[in-house]
Amino acid sequence: MTTMLFLPGPALIESFLSSSFVGQAVVILLLLLSVLAWSAMIVKFQQFGRVDRDNRFFLGSFRKEKHPFSLYLKQKRFSHSPDYRIYLRSCHAAARSLGIEEAEISDVLTGSAQPTLLTPTQLQVVREAAERELAEEILHMEKDLSLLATCTTIAPFMGLLGTVWGVMEAFNAMGVTGAPTLSTVAPGISAALLTTVVGLIVAIPTVIAYNMLSVRLRNLTVGMDNFVQELIGELHHAYVEEG
Repeated sequence: MTTMLFLPGPALIESFLSSSFVGQAVVILLLLLSVLAWSAMIVKFQQFGRVDRDNRFFLGSFRKEKHPFSLYLKQKRFSHSPDYRIYLRSCHAAARSLGIEEAEISDVLTGSAQPTLLTPTQLQVVREAAERELAEEILHMEKDLSLLATCTTIAPFMGLLGTVWGVMEAFNAMGVTGAPTLSTVAPGISAALLTTVVGLIVAIPTVIAYNMLSVRLRNLTVGMDNFVQELIGELHHAYVEEG
């Protein structure tokens, strides 16, 4: 007794070769869309991985310091950390609010030169600078996610368009030949359904990746917002006089 093993690859190739020009064009467009989607997925997963790693390194270093601006004075670099860039802009905003020159930051911000305090208004300026940088970082990380969202939406519809077009052609050919038999209609229907199959193959992994990346972006956004609050709280505690 022999067992028949169905391999979809040759059947898909045969369906593609027997498709009309429109069906083949739709399949090729879907494959190109898949290449773009997978490229964007790989880039975003790598980017978010670097961001998460450097954010953890930066926060670990920041929380070890006695003064909120001590890490800035040490000139450490965390190139992939949005929290670090928020921190830098906050340092620059504080220095501008106090009228401090670059050469004086080390002495003034640590209090070694003279007691220096931030007024509530100046602290609000620092907060606004940090929040602007936060918004810019979020926009930067959202880049290319719109491409994935587009792929998840358009790929099934492109596949459906190819299928409907192919079915119309199959029935039109059946009407012309006047032979409404299964052997006459089946090849055309099979070729037409190929575009739906390819559309789903493109859309399914893309929507999974998009959802995963959206969750990671939301977690990173919450983490950055929490850091802004933490930084402002540390500045308020260290440099704002109560009362």
